[in-house]
Amino acid sequence: MNEGLDQPRLGLTPEPDEERREDVQEPDSSEPAEPDDWPETEAEAEPAEDEGEDVPAEEDELPRLRGPEHAAGDLRIPDGYGVIEGEPSGTRRAVGVVVARFNGELTGALLAGALDELERAGVGREAVTVIPVPGAFELPLAAMALAKTRRYSCIVALGAVVRGETPHFELVASEAASGLQLAGLETGVPVAFGVLTTDNEEQARARLDKGAEAARTALEMADVFSQLRAAAGTAAT
Repeated sequence: MNEGLDQPRLGLTPEPDEERREDVQEPDSSEPAEPDDWPETEAEAEPAEDEGEDVPAEEDELPRLRGPEHAAGDLRIPDGYGVIEGEPSGTRRAVGVVVARFNGELTGALLAGALDELERAGVGREAVTVIPVPGAFELPLAAMALAKTRRYSCIVALGAVVRGETPHFELVASEAASGLQLAGLETGVPVAFGVLTTDNEEQARARLDKGAEAARTALEMADVFSQLRAAAGTAAT
């Protein structure tokens, strides 16, 4: 708690003398800190927003970047704005799927989930092309090749990279992510990232639903792109 008290305060206030520092007491870590227990700083001039709520000192120091209202899928857009939002619908969609053979037990489960999700969304089996590649590093090249044919509305990329004892993990995971993004940016075809990057196999098995999630993401983005093209065509006429 008092780790930063000995550091300069960027010239905003004079440095407290030694006697004043000795008066600063660190709150008991076993109980939530009350406002009276905090060291006296400039912040005391501003009253807390929720004075009646006791917050542990350690937790209160952490930045509150997101709360329950920011949970995934809970986005609220004010009325009066034009909104183009995609739906994960497979009607009249052709989908390319690239999947790594490495860690095949994991990627096979990802593939099964993605194909089931595509079928539920209305994508016929005849409209899906699956390309297996050696590993996650090769996924971007296959995704780029599929996207450049212009036959597919979207691409789903599936792989599993599990951390090992060497920096190989960081290299493969980073290149797979940046390469798949580049494939989408250069071709204008949405490429969904369904590559697991985990510390161990247990974490990977707990995230096998990411295959289905990637399929939904790809279809939703394909629908957004379709709406954008339609809107641009209407505006041109």
